[in-house]
Amino acid sequence: MNNPKRFIANHVLELPKSGIREFFAIAATMSDAISLGIGEPDFVTPWHIREAAIFAIENGKTSYTDNLGLRSLRNEIANYVGANYGIAYDASCEVLVGVGVSEVLDCVLRAIINPGDKVMYHEPCFVSYAPSIKLAHGIPVQVKTRPEDHFAFNIDEVKKSWQPGCKAILLNFPTNPTGGVAEAQQLKELAKFAQEKDMLVISDEIYSELTYDGKHVSIASFDGMKERTVFLHGFSKAFAMTGFRIGYACAPKEIIEGAMKAHQYAIMCAPIVSQEAAIEALRNGKKSMLQMREQYQNRRDFIVGKFNEMGMDCHLPKGTFYAFPSIKRFGMTSMEFAKYILNEAKVAVVPGSAFGEDGEGFVRASFSTSYDNLVEASERMKKAIDKLHV
Repeated sequence: MNNPKRFIANHVLELPKSGIREFFAIAATMSDAISLGIGEPDFVTPWHIREAAIFAIENGKTSYTDNLGLRSLRNEIANYVGANYGIAYDASCEVLVGVGVSEVLDCVLRAIINPGDKVMYHEPCFVSYAPSIKLAHGIPVQVKTRPEDHFAFNIDEVKKSWQPGCKAILLNFPTNPTGGVAEAQQLKELAKFAQEKDMLVISDEIYSELTYDGKHVSIASFDGMKERTVFLHGFSKAFAMTGFRIGYACAPKEIIEGAMKAHQYAIMCAPIVSQEAAIEALRNGKKSMLQMREQYQNRRDFIVGKFNEMGMDCHLPKGTFYAFPSIKRFGMTSMEFAKYILNEAKVAVVPGSAFGEDGEGFVRASFSTSYDNLVEASERMKKAIDKLHV
């Protein structure tokens, strides 16, 4: 039988489709549904950033850039990371600009992984982490985070999960989907452990500006960690620039050179117009970013309160724009509950199982939508939950 599927590589065939996108393909068919699903700011990119992109086009900036990215943008990134995270990077050779953090992460993983190398990551987590490790021919090693810890970082779980052959650990704090965080003392303990085991740390800090309680700290800022850390960041979340697709990695020169090779042969360079917009965001975007963060925090406080009133036990996330309430008392799987709420209340949330087996028993609800939508969604959900009689 002539089946084109036989041409697909085994390690690709084994990968699941994104649980988020698969579920929202269903939700998209309902015109009256309120989505608390896709992790995208509801704010339009601030005007001055859009204007920078328009100005770049009007001035004929339509060419390729250096593979590493515009030097002017890399300078701004190095300045921003130094000022806000306390880490000094050489813009000439320690910064790589790519097409979103996902592309940069893929390049880093392909640069460091030999077939069979193990990479630790904590769960529940963003849907692409384990698949990205597998696509680079690595072996994902899961580290649990626990609801009783509010899904915060736990060094004891890291030590328990470590295996011989673990080459790196991938972090994401604040965490999508849970809003969990890592305190400075916990990161210090991890830094010590990474040095003892000679592991690289890949730290995805895309939500770091959206930290509401306490101060965000990067593991790369600790003594001896800059040389064994890849700092990942971008513009999608804090600056509401998802469609511009700009992310970056800061790391030792040798790692950036390796990642740049993968980036160079696959992508060439990030779009110049988006890079020009990113420069404006770093130079003049702080005020609008803080205004958006304030609104997210108000929305967080509202929706988390409502979830708890409904009997959906939900911790107060210290970062991101996601709530991760428990649905265990309803006696359903997270997928069953999400389908029930979608059909009965016309509200879309993401099944926790989309974020790994440790996400089962929870759903992710994004509060990166309007306050009015959150009010309406909570009223609809309460009516649907009342019908369950539990």
